[in-house]
Amino acid sequence: MKELFNSKEFEEKYHYDKNDLGATYLREKTMFKVWSPLASNVDLLLYKTGEDGQYVEKTTMVQEEKGIWAIEVERDLKNIYYTYEVTVNGITNEAVDPYAKAVGVNGNRAMVVDLSETNPTGFDNDKRVELSNPTDAIIYELHVRDVSISDNSGISNKGKFLGLTEAGTRSSQGEKTGLDHIKELGVTHVHLLPSFDYCSVDEGKLNEKQYNWGYDPQNYNVPEGSYSTNPFDGTVRIKEFKEMVKVFHDNGIGVILDVVYNHTGLTEDSLFNKIVPNYYYRQNSEGGFSDGAACFNETASDRSMFRKYMIDSITYWAKEYHIDGFRFDLMGLHDIDTMNEIRKELDKIDSNILMYGEGWTAADTPLLEEKRAIKKNVPKLHERIAAFNDDIRDGVKGHVFYKEEAGFVNGKEGMEESVKFGIVAATSHPEIDYSKIIYSREPWAKEPTQTVNYVSAHDNFTLWDKITETNPGDSEEIRIKMDMLSNFIVLTSQGIPFIHAGEEFLRTKFGDENSFKSPDNINQLDWERKSKVKEVYEYYKGLIELRKAHPAFRMTNSKDIQNHLSFMVMPKENMVGYMISDNANGDIWKSLLIILNGNREGYEVTLPDGEWSIVVNDKVAGTKVIDKAVSGKVSVPPIGALVLYLE
Repeated sequence: MKELFNSKEFEEKYHYDKNDLGATYLREKTMFKVWSPLASNVDLLLYKTGEDGQYVEKTTMVQEEKGIWAIEVERDLKNIYYTYEVTVNGITNEAVDPYAKAVGVNGNRAMVVDLSETNPTGFDNDKRVELSNPTDAIIYELHVRDVSISDNSGISNKGKFLGLTEAGTRSSQGEKTGLDHIKELGVTHVHLLPSFDYCSVDEGKLNEKQYNWGYDPQNYNVPEGSYSTNPFDGTVRIKEFKEMVKVFHDNGIGVILDVVYNHTGLTEDSLFNKIVPNYYYRQNSEGGFSDGAACFNETASDRSMFRKYMIDSITYWAKEYHIDGFRFDLMGLHDIDTMNEIRKELDKIDSNILMYGEGWTAADTPLLEEKRAIKKNVPKLHERIAAFNDDIRDGVKGHVFYKEEAGFVNGKEGMEESVKFGIVAATSHPEIDYSKIIYSREPWAKEPTQTVNYVSAHDNFTLWDKITETNPGDSEEIRIKMDMLSNFIVLTSQGIPFIHAGEEFLRTKFGDENSFKSPDNINQLDWERKSKVKEVYEYYKGLIELRKAHPAFRMTNSKDIQNHLSFMVMPKENMVGYMISDNANGDIWKSLLIILNGNREGYEVTLPDGEWSIVVNDKVAGTKVIDKAVSGKVSVPPIGALVLYLE
C-alpha cells in the first residue's frame, strides 16, 4: 500500500481540492462529505446524544469522484451528533468525521453545529494582535490547567479556558495572578499547550483529578472538552475557547496554539485509519507504522490529502478562532513543501500569524532528510517560519538531558561562541567561530525571524530545577543569579524570545523532568512563589519592558545584525560583550552595550569612548538609568550582566 499511496497516479486520481469536507450546515439542510477512496460502502449514522444510545437514523452515502462519499439531509440537523460507518476490504468501522468542528463528550461522535451561534458578544469585531515583525513577539508558554488549578490562584474557573478570562484575581499574598499577571509581565503572546481535543483525559469524569499535556491528538478541529465547563454539550467548548481568545485580544495579547499534526493519539484505531487504512501514516521498510514521533506512529504530510488536511485545519483555526500563531510539535517530521504551503495560506488570512516549531524528529523517519523541516533545512523554509534554538538553550544552562552538565551561566567553560550564536539568532556573523558551537557548525537561520531563543519549556527540567540539579552545592542566592542571567540572555538576544510560564518566579516541578501526566501539585503554577521571589519577577518584567521599548534588540534581518552588532574583546574567558551601534533598527539610543559574565568573580571592562548610562545590572532591569559609567571602565558583577547606552 505504501507504494500505491506514494504514487503520482493515486494522487492524480483521488486528490480532492475543494473546501467542503465535513458537515456543512444550513438551517434547511446539511451536506456531509468524507474522503474514503478505498471504501466499498459508507453510511451516515445520526444520534441524539454525544454518548450512549443507538443511532436514530442510518443512511447510505453516495460515492462521487475523487474518493468522496456524500449525502445531503434536507432538514434542520443543528446539534445532532453523527459518525460514519466505513467498510474497507470487508471490514466495517465506525469513525468520527476527521473534519468535525464540534464533538460530544470524549470526542467519540461529531456534532452538526451552527458556528455563528458560538461567537461571544463582540467576537465578529475581534482582531489579532498586530506585529511589525515576528521579532517583536515575546512568547509565554503555558498549560491551560496549570495557570489556575492551584488553591492560591484566586481563579474561580480552575483548569478551564474561562480561568484565563478572569480579571482582578489575586494570590493569598495579594499578587496578581492569571490574566492580570500575564498582562503585567508584558509578554505579547501566550502559547497554549495542546488545546484541541485529545485522548488521555476522560471528559466524563472531571470530578476526578486527571492531567495530561495533551500531545495525543484525537479531533484536531475541536477544543479540548476537559477545559470547558460542560464537555457534554458540543457548543460550550467552542464558545468558551472563543471567549478566552477575545479576552486575551482585548488585553493586547495574542494566542498561539501548540499543534501536533506529526502523530495521533491512536494508531490502528484512530479515526483516520478507520476511514482510509494506512494512508495518513508513513510506513517503515517492513510495511508497519513508522515511528519518527516515538509515539507509535507518524503522519504523512508529504501525501497530498494529509497535506490538505493540515492546511485546512490550520486555516480553520486561524479564521474561526482568530488564532495568532501556531507552534508545530516535531516540525522535522513534516516536509518543507507542506510547511511553506501552510505559510502561504496563512499569509492570505493575516501575515502577522506566527509559525514556529521543533526543528528535529524524535526518531528516524522514512522522510528523506533533505525534505524534513529540521533545523539544518531552515534556510529552505519561508523566512517567517522559525525553529527552536537548542544551541542557546543548552549553551546557556547546560545539556537538556544530562543534569550534571552545566552551561555558560553555571560553570562550564567554552560556551561563549554558543551564546554569541544565540545573540545573533543563529544567523551568519563574521565574528563567531562556528567550530566552537555545541551543536551547529554553520548558521542555520537566514534571518532572525527564523529563530526562537529559549532556555526551558514545558518538557525536561524547568530552568530552576535544571540549575538546582546541576549546581546542588551552590547557595540559593547564586542559583538565582544563574536563573536571572539565563533569561537576560534570551530577552536581550536577536530573534524571537520564548519563556516558560512561571520561570519569572522560579517555577519548580520538584525535579520531575517529564511531567506530562503528573498530578497538579507537580504541574500547577504556585502563585505564592511570586511574592517569595518578587525581585526575580521584577527583573524579568524589566527585561521585557526594555526589549519592547528598544527595537535594537529586535532587528528584522541578518544584514542589519551584521552591520550594527559587533562583539568586544573580553578580559576573561566565560564573558561575552557586544555593542549595537548607529541607532539600530530605528532605536532612539545611538549605541547599546551588553556585557555578560558567567564567572563567579566580577571583572572590569574598558568601555568605548562616551558617557554611558546603565539601565540593567544583576539586580535591576528596565529602561530607567540606575547608574553612570564615568571613568571609561565598568565593573561587571559575577554571574551577572549589564546593559548600557549612549545617547
